[in-house]
Amino acid sequence: MNNTLRGLLIASFVLVSPALQAAPIQFMASGPDIAAIQGAVTAFRGSLGTLNANVVGSFGSGRREINWDGVPDALAAPFNLPANFFNVNSPRGVVFTGPGTGFQVSANSTFPPVEFGNLNATYPSLFTTFSAQRLFTELGSTVTDVNFFVPDTTIPGFTHGFGAVFTDVDLGTSTSLQFFDLSNNSLGIFAVPSFAGNETLSFLGVQFTAGERIGRVRITSGNQVLGGIETGDVVVMDDFIYGEPRAAAPEPATFLLMLVPLAALSARRKINASRR
Repeated sequence: MNNTLRGLLIASFVLVSPALQAAPIQFMASGPDIAAIQGAVTAFRGSLGTLNANVVGSFGSGRREINWDGVPDALAAPFNLPANFFNVNSPRGVVFTGPGTGFQVSANSTFPPVEFGNLNATYPSLFTTFSAQRLFTELGSTVTDVNFFVPDTTIPGFTHGFGAVFTDVDLGTSTSLQFFDLSNNSLGIFAVPSFAGNETLSFLGVQFTAGERIGRVRITSGNQVLGGIETGDVVVMDDFIYGEPRAAAPEPATFLLMLVPLAALSARRKINASRR
């Protein structure tokens, strides 16, 4: 094998070798109150960058956040939240999907009961908020997919980091974040830290630093859907924090790998021509 061809093949290995990719950075904390997780939340925010305004289009850097508290009463419990509310009504570049029956944001004290007391009267004694007063859940399922778009468009987007606040995570195996790239390949599953007791808070943020492009995040919140008698770990969500969604483009490694065989073929043809 000639040196030119060997070099191109080595380059292709470097582009895709998982061993050479940096491990994702995890920011996590859990505890009985806001103070217990505030440090981890602040560090994750700082790592993602400046908070951007909720406007159309992508800033290209920085971060966006959802704290649910700006959702109008008409779209909060007992009513459902449109899945694209935070891409159209309040442009933040996310659309929710999932196998359940819809999405709901809890009511505030103006129209109680709060903290999903409309679904079970005991929930206000189990849940608490990181940013008062509203919380978020999917109805009929514990799985919620967060899909990224360029804000207020249908252009698929990606981010490099996502984190969420949870309340009442009792079991270390019940709640997690799973990340997928733009080709729907899993980038890993990360467990949300638990803390025993009621009205507790947990936070997990994951930032990818080796060029991975997150197109979707699957949130598993607890192991029991809301409503009915509590027999498992019932968990709901508060703040979402994520890197600014940007327009999806071909993965750099994928694009370059397409060029490697072409370059190798061209090099071989030149070598063969020189030998004639």
